[in-house]
Amino acid sequence: MMRRRMGRALVAGAVVGGVAHHAGRVSAENDAREQQQSQQIADLQAQQDQMTQQQVMAQQPQYAPPPPQYAPPPPQYAPPAPPAPPPAPMAAPPPQPDRIAQLKELGELKAAGVLTDEEFQAEKAKILSS
Repeated sequence: MMRRRMGRALVAGAVVGGVAHHAGRVSAENDAREQQQSQQIADLQAQQDQMTQQQVMAQQPQYAPPPPQYAPPPPQYAPPAPPAPPPAPMAAPPPQPDRIAQLKELGELKAAGVLTDEEFQAEKAKILSS
């Protein structure tokens, strides 16, 4: 009777061990698969970042480098300076308004009652003094 029990124990132990071994192997395979997927994701993100950076660089305007600083040698002979332009003619003084027409207009304003005698005399003196 003991033999049967031992046989069963061995079989049970072998089954448990086999199941554990299988579970460990499956777990290791899953871990390896996850690690491979994580690496692939990281590679894809790096490629995407690189493409984005290239697109940004392509959109930026490219400028030519500044030309080298070049100073021409000093001339041995200096050409004569061009002649100065002639001075501008003086503007003619503005024409004097006709004094008689101004006095007539002033008289009309006084006759219409717009100007008083004092204002009329002051304006008349200004017109005659100019």
